[in-house]
Amino acid sequence: MSTRLRTVLAAALATLIALVALGLVVDVLVARHLHRALDHTLRLRAVEVAQLAASAPALLTTPGSLDSPVGATQAMVEVVDRRGRIVARSLSLGGRVLPASLGAGAVAGRPGYGETDLGETHLRVYAAPLAEGTGRAAGGAVVVAASTADVADTLHSVRAFTLFGALAAAVLGGAAVWFLMGRALAPLARLDRVAAEIGRTGDPRRRLPGPNRDDEVGRLASTLNTMLDSLERARENERRFVADASHELRTPLTALRGNVEHLARHGATPELVADLQGDAERLARLADDLLVLSREEASARPDGEVRLDDLARESGGDAWSGEEVRVVGDRDALARAIANLVDNARRHGSGRVTVEAAQSNGVALLTVADEGPGVPEPERERVFERFHGGGSGLGLAIVRATAERHGGRAYVRGATFTIELPVVRKASDSIGIPSGEELEKGHP
Repeated sequence: MSTRLRTVLAAALATLIALVALGLVVDVLVARHLHRALDHTLRLRAVEVAQLAASAPALLTTPGSLDSPVGATQAMVEVVDRRGRIVARSLSLGGRVLPASLGAGAVAGRPGYGETDLGETHLRVYAAPLAEGTGRAAGGAVVVAASTADVADTLHSVRAFTLFGALAAAVLGGAAVWFLMGRALAPLARLDRVAAEIGRTGDPRRRLPGPNRDDEVGRLASTLNTMLDSLERARENERRFVADASHELRTPLTALRGNVEHLARHGATPELVADLQGDAERLARLADDLLVLSREEASARPDGEVRLDDLARESGGDAWSGEEVRVVGDRDALARAIANLVDNARRHGSGRVTVEAAQSNGVALLTVADEGPGVPEPERERVFERFHGGGSGLGLAIVRATAERHGGRAYVRGATFTIELPVVRKASDSIGIPSGEELEKGHP
């Protein structure tokens, strides 16, 4: 079942339930009002008969004097004496007689309402005592009854109208939701079609059509296009990485093949053996660095505890300094990153190589510095790219990948390379991860 259909059914059902509940409340209120109105009419008619019995008792027996309408029907009136004998009755009763028990309580001075059936007609009854005085009905009671059919018909009409209105409102509401959902989901349908086409063709250059509106759909399209931009960049980086790796591998492989051919033709010489060993070592180092970089980029975040001051002391630099600094990390990976920085300083820097471990503003800083001029500012981001610089061209790329896997970053300022990592604030299992604001304080 589609989202559109589920939404329509939910809206229609909610509308139906709400209106039926409202109808039940209206039914109770209307029923109470109609019954109270009927009771009030019966009581007024009883008062009129009682007044007639007190002022002109002779008129009680006059044909038609007790007849009066109650709604669409005639009221049924019966007057009894103190012994319960019928003194007068309305013509609307015809040959029927109201039960004598209805007036017994009123004769005893207890007026009240009641219900009874007269044949197939259900009646609402009110009985009231008559005052003492002259006439046959003195001290007796008057009983007024009326059919409840009008009330029942009205309530039936109200219920039928409520049910019909609820069904009609549910249908109209569902239709309105269907139309509105169609318009709301149309941009999503276009996004789905284009996304499916992008998935089928695998073309990362295509983008999703924007609905040109600032709502959830527009933001979704913008987010997905941003994701496609990232995927395109990642694919381009991967393509460039493969091309750079192929280029880097081609040089030692070409030299190795030439040396092997020379060996096959002229035999081995010390110089040739040395070249072969150098080519093999270069290939092995490049393969190792490629494997390390791949693992660093794919591995999960480590959970061990490492002391950076120990790594600084064991780094092989000309000098080291620092305080006790603990981070959550992979000791071997961090040691390899420091070794790469030290090797980079010896290759491209000059003077003494100093390694320092420190802690500042809630982050751990591991720096490797030399006494050379350092990296020019335009090159500071590029030095961490793959195949940039001498050696295998992957040393600093591995440093950055290691720092990012540990939740930190690597950067250079002048001749100082820094690995910035979240610090363990205390020598316990509680790990303090610095906020983004704290990390910003360490930016070069």
